[in-house]
Amino acid sequence: MTQTQEKVGFLDKVSWNNDGLVPAIAQDFKSGRVLMMAWMNRESLALTASEGYAVYWSRSRKGLWRKGETSGFLQKVRELRLDCDGDTVLMLVEQEGGIACHTGRSSCFYHLLQDEEWQVNQPVIQDPKSIYK
Repeated sequence: MTQTQEKVGFLDKVSWNNDGLVPAIAQDFKSGRVLMMAWMNRESLALTASEGYAVYWSRSRKGLWRKGETSGFLQKVRELRLDCDGDTVLMLVEQEGGIACHTGRSSCFYHLLQDEEWQVNQPVIQDPKSIYK
């Protein structure tokens, strides 16, 4: 086995779905707050591990998506974890700029179920129109 094969052998421990993807959850390293969920393929997980910044697979664009490449709100990865079944990646990240969601909020999980209705429970920190030009 070559040194390169040894280094990426961790990818073989992941239970990829039929599309070659695995869900990846980004969680704030300090607070533990869940920021977002996206998908990764082998290449994006390998790049995330080697570069130290979150790289996802965009299903809609069918390509790699470096979190923050447009907005500037990068996710510096402090730890990468794999769950017991090998089918979910957890990333403990430092969210640069405090905005993780394309809506301009700190987290993508800003809907709270109250009285059987989804209520918005986070303010917009920055107007997305000013982020994505």
